[in-house]
Amino acid sequence: MISYAPLWETMKKRGATTYILQVKGEISSSTIRRLKANESVSTNTLKTLCKILNCTLDDVMAYLLDTEPSSEV
Repeated sequence: MISYAPLWETMKKRGATTYILQVKGEISSSTIRRLKANESVSTNTLKTLCKILNCTLDDVMAYLLDTEPSSEV
């Protein structure tokens, strides 16, 4: 599972708000909603977040191991 918890911490450290993301990065409110729900977003959005916040992907997202076994091989 992808978690965007690091994004909210990074934003807090930098004094950024979702309003700044929408105005400076032209990130839509529906994309903000998807980020808050840990849903998928485009790589363009991830790039924009890193650019606005002057950070790396590790500061925006984290991969968490699923607790349920996967049927994929």
